[in-house]
Amino acid sequence: MNRPMSDPTREAAFDLLTAVLERHRPLEEALSALPARIEPRDRSAAHRLAAAVLRRMGTLDAVLEPWLRREPPAPVRQVLRIGAAGLLLLDTPVHAAVGTAVSLTRARGLTPFAGMVNAVLRRVAENGAAAMADLDSPRLDTPSWLWTAWGSEARAIATAHQIEAPLDVTLGLATPPPEGGIVLPTGSVRFPAGTGVGDIAGFAEGRLWVQDAAAALPARLLDVRPGERVADLCAAPGGKTGQLVAAGASVVALERDATRMKRLAENLDRWGLAAELVQADANDWKPDERFDAILLDAPCSATGTIRRHPDVPRLKRPTDVASLVQSQDRLLASALALLKPGGRLVYAVCSLQPEERAPRLAAALASGDAKPDPFRAEEAAMLPEALTPAGHLRTHPGLWAERGGMDGFFVGRLVKT
Repeated sequence: MNRPMSDPTREAAFDLLTAVLERHRPLEEALSALPARIEPRDRSAAHRLAAAVLRRMGTLDAVLEPWLRREPPAPVRQVLRIGAAGLLLLDTPVHAAVGTAVSLTRARGLTPFAGMVNAVLRRVAENGAAAMADLDSPRLDTPSWLWTAWGSEARAIATAHQIEAPLDVTLGLATPPPEGGIVLPTGSVRFPAGTGVGDIAGFAEGRLWVQDAAAALPARLLDVRPGERVADLCAAPGGKTGQLVAAGASVVALERDATRMKRLAENLDRWGLAAELVQADANDWKPDERFDAILLDAPCSATGTIRRHPDVPRLKRPTDVASLVQSQDRLLASALALLKPGGRLVYAVCSLQPEERAPRLAAALASGDAKPDPFRAEEAAMLPEALTPAGHLRTHPGLWAERGGMDGFFVGRLVKT
């Protein structure tokens, strides 16, 4: 009797999950490392399948648990998760989900477990949907340290993380909204989840770029004026630099990593936008002239991007935040030193962690080199629900749930004294 062959999508998804969960490599990095022989269609489908597993891993494990007599080896656990995700999340027909999982088990040298994989996944096919409906999936899919840190917003955030994020783009100069997109109150244009960016009119010509609606806010809130000398620190991949240039500022884009700098340069060239590019560490950089305004989108835990990068909760640890906080404080001090008196600094992080947000501005203010410059209600009129009592802007994935949510960002503003 011929056995069904495991397909390239499942093979690649298995490799992606192994890279993330066992070797602690970012999903996008693992995707880039897949063999070149894998067809783009299979590569894309594998990414979607692996992302679904990572996004709903706690729920999938809870559904599988009643049918496991003992803990299986890690590779077998990955096969089971892939099969269960196909059955419960991606509407894969039972025969295909089970058959490819069994074949994948054999292909990876796990033949003694093939019968168990077959039996467990058939149980999941029969009972999994009902079992999943009774679970507290948002809580199960969220590591405890993150759930605790997010406080009263945890459930709304975690619920939003269960859904694949839509695709947002920022329009270049004189670019009309492309057909099929919805113009958001913030000015970004949103397309449904799964939209291929290459299919959007104007993308290939460089007239727009991918940028979450929340990620587009910091540059808008810096409110640069034509001719102002502006620095974009930690500038790659360039979306915010592009916004500042398009607004008429004279922009210096700083990036310390050579690979990311190359990507920044390529993006600006494709968009037809020009900035002065400097490869340097912001903490060591000594320009000849100070700036009217600075945008500091600081390296952070990236927990605000989990709905787009579901590997983040599996890669980050609470100790990472403490280290990042120290880096953010150094960068804020360095950024303030680069400003003219009266110059303004916008600090932003794509983080949901309280430690990386308002306390960092408070620490910067303690130096006496700056004063707070709260955002006014009219500046946040496009997103009033994100304006905090202290005058910061704080978004999270649970906002705009009816529109598809947004990334988690914190944005605050200081003025150099």
